[in-house]
Amino acid sequence: MRSSLLFPRIRHARMIRAAHAPAVPLRARTTGVCVPPSDSLVDYAAYVGGKKIEALGIPDALELVRAHNAASEKPNAFVWVGLHEPDAPEVEWLAEVFALHPLAVEDAVKAHQRPKVERYGDSLFVVLKTVAYLDHEVLTETSEIIATGEIMVFVGPDFVVTVRHGKHCPLADVRERLEDKPKLLNRGPTGVLHAIADHVVDKYLSVADQMQAELEEVEAMVFADVSARDIGRIYNLKREMIEMKRSVTPLQSPMATLAQRRMIPSEMREYFRDVVDHLARVCEQVESSNELCNSILQAALARSNALANEDMRKISSWVAIMAVPTMIAGVYGMNFDHMPELESVFGYPVVLCVMVIACSLLYRGFRRNGWL
Repeated sequence: MRSSLLFPRIRHARMIRAAHAPAVPLRARTTGVCVPPSDSLVDYAAYVGGKKIEALGIPDALELVRAHNAASEKPNAFVWVGLHEPDAPEVEWLAEVFALHPLAVEDAVKAHQRPKVERYGDSLFVVLKTVAYLDHEVLTETSEIIATGEIMVFVGPDFVVTVRHGKHCPLADVRERLEDKPKLLNRGPTGVLHAIADHVVDKYLSVADQMQAELEEVEAMVFADVSARDIGRIYNLKREMIEMKRSVTPLQSPMATLAQRRMIPSEMREYFRDVVDHLARVCEQVESSNELCNSILQAALARSNALANEDMRKISSWVAIMAVPTMIAGVYGMNFDHMPELESVFGYPVVLCVMVIACSLLYRGFRRNGWL
């Protein structure tokens, strides 16, 4: 399906879009066919000697970089293209420019992939799950606490293509930080991959700490007071913790193998091992938080059942107390001719005193046993 017949169809689609869609980015209008006509293009640039070099378009930037690397003893120049939620024709246009593998392109377009590291020829395809903590003024049982997204990274000898899905965890800060430090850009495409992976894992740490604080607050609330609404909030936290675990845990094995791949320069492997150590810490913290959430949920359910039993004891105690005067009044309401104290002057107050004494004794007994 992704043969030579595909890209002519893409070119035809681009011509139709150019004719009917006037809202084309200024960069695309000024450079013709040098960039795909899409608003999903966040930024692109060529980096030579740790410095950003302006180019007319993506193919021109790639040609400039490859010419520099061919004449340099240390080929560390590269092109970095960033996309945000692109359509299929836009990614496939870049696949033609950078010779990306069709299977990796398909994964980048569809998204919703597991964290992984795949090698296709002399390039790597890395999928990273992103997480973000959503702060709420009022947290309810249905509030979404953790938002997830994905970052796909194509890494070649002289290019980096990032495809981001989701509005959280943008890479603009990463690009600016690298551009401010030419020494980091001199590491080449693998240096960019390390910066992106380190940025994503740092977000993991931040979200894990915020979730830990949220769990500690809920834990204190459970043993102070509990209600059905509180249990719903705890269950929501449990669900969000599972979502975070699905995003973080599967990345541990691919990142560990990434540090051992031959495509990673020896001087960069220790940096990737540092990311693996941070990721291991996050996985341990997420696992412990998940177990804590289980314990809190069980404690909340037990506490709720205990309070329900306590309420039932109180209700039963008052029913027993009220049953005594009801029984006596019911007996004297039978209207028999021969009943005790019917003809006595003190019959009425005596019966009332018996009711009060019996009710008082029952109340004292229930209080002593902790039912009231």
